[in-house]
Amino acid sequence: MKKEHSPFLIPGIIMIGVALRAPFAVLPVVLTDIADGLQVPVSSLGLLTSLPLIMFALCSVFAPRLAQKMSLEKLFALVLVVLTLGSLIRVFNLPLLYTGTIILGAAIAVLNVLLPSLIQANQPYRIGFLTTLYITSMGLSITILSALAVPIVQMSSWQGLIWVSTLICLIILLVWLPNIKYSHHLASKHQKKQHLGALLKNPRVWALILFGGLQALVFYTSMTWLPTLGQQAGLSTDTTGLLAAIFSLISLPFSMTIPSLTARLKARQRLVMISLVSAAGLIGIAMLLIRTDSFAYWLVLNLLIGMSVSALFPYLMVTFSLKTSTPAQTAQLSGLAQTGGYILAAFGPSLFGYSFDLFHSWTPAILILFGLTLVMALSVFYIEKFDKIL
Repeated sequence: MKKEHSPFLIPGIIMIGVALRAPFAVLPVVLTDIADGLQVPVSSLGLLTSLPLIMFALCSVFAPRLAQKMSLEKLFALVLVVLTLGSLIRVFNLPLLYTGTIILGAAIAVLNVLLPSLIQANQPYRIGFLTTLYITSMGLSITILSALAVPIVQMSSWQGLIWVSTLICLIILLVWLPNIKYSHHLASKHQKKQHLGALLKNPRVWALILFGGLQALVFYTSMTWLPTLGQQAGLSTDTTGLLAAIFSLISLPFSMTIPSLTARLKARQRLVMISLVSAAGLIGIAMLLIRTDSFAYWLVLNLLIGMSVSALFPYLMVTFSLKTSTPAQTAQLSGLAQTGGYILAAFGPSLFGYSFDLFHSWTPAILILFGLTLVMALSVFYIEKFDKIL
């Protein structure tokens, strides 16, 4: 029997997991060095962290259309070429640093949306396992590169870090290239195409868009503002830095277990799992209402919120595949949900901070965040009532 995928498929998926965040996620660690090197105020580089999210929001919905033009394997190779070039041009000057970041964001948006479809098309019975692999590699690569970023810059310059990121992108491309011999298309001639209008009339689709958006909002808002809230409660900068590291590291065990569990568990068991995860997030956010400088209190708070958001992201990525019948439907659902998600992720943290200026208190923003987390949990319960969304 002829093999329908390359032996480089699994290594390629693992490496694409690295590409999903690492090329841009490490830059905030060395923003001061980049500003010094370019002789610009560090405040002028703030867009570097939000530009990728904005591009995710703008480009995600178009990814399924690109996949209708060629095979998924060839499209991924082309996107990885663009990703490598986008990373490369960032080394030259400030305008190209921004331009390259925009290109990175657009390329990663396509990979974000279509990777669940690629897995479903190639290995429909190993969705949980392969999702575990790429989400784990995504988390590990950010952790490792974030730890190495400062030493790399100290030994060379901020451009040295960009060169390392570009080399990693090139290696990912080379590992993926053998896969282009195999062709899996998003839709065959016999598959009925669903138009956007029909999709948006489906309440289950809206529930998933709402869940994806609120999950991203809670994650990025928590990641952005928990250190500031801790410092204002009386914790030191070093302590909040340690808590931020714990908040990030807690994602690793969940990225290794949640995808396989989600794929393996029955609907009622998944509901119990999601109920526990959602309850942890709600308790953690409610704890923000109490002002204390207790390290133990803030550790528990960070663990609860970190566990919740870390479990919900891999659950979402597996759900795109489990709740659809074809790779084309997976791509459509993934594109819509991630567009909504990153719009909220891009503006959620800013609005959370603006509410403090408006009310001179964090309490209204925390209560709103609690309410949105509750709505997110209810949307998941609704989704789990159905075997399929499309």
